[in-house]
Amino acid sequence: MQHTQSVWPMYVSLKKVEKQIGRWLSESWELDQVVPASQDAPAGANLVLLELFLDERASYRLNLDMDNPMLYIVCDEQEDGTWVPAAISADQNVAAGCLEGDTPVLNMVMPEAIACWIEAFISEHGEVEICAHRRKHVNRRKEVAEEQRRH
Repeated sequence: MQHTQSVWPMYVSLKKVEKQIGRWLSESWELDQVVPASQDAPAGANLVLLELFLDERASYRLNLDMDNPMLYIVCDEQEDGTWVPAAISADQNVAAGCLEGDTPVLNMVMPEAIACWIEAFISEHGEVEICAHRRKHVNRRKEVAEEQRRH
């Protein structure tokens, strides 16, 4: 299954990990594999869509402008505690909203190919004005980094 201008299907598999914290065992979920649906599905993987929306372009831009752009895998928690990947987003506001609603979210560094695809989506549909107060820290960080490179 190939991606389109606004949808990139991915196979996502998770694994349960037990960690010893002091005297206690703690269980958590981690990403196991995330591969494009143009490849064969890994064992136990779910088909999940990374879908881009026009009204989220400003958030995508903020994400792409960060040092490490991220993808957020939103999961459904089953009654037995198992996490199942349900959606992928490049919008940190979606991830934050899910976490506030106690919906599990995992994150991963965005692959370069997906970053280019999102950049093309933004270019195709136009940039969106980003509130200045949310943008200042990104621009300032870039200026500081450039200043450090010069010295």
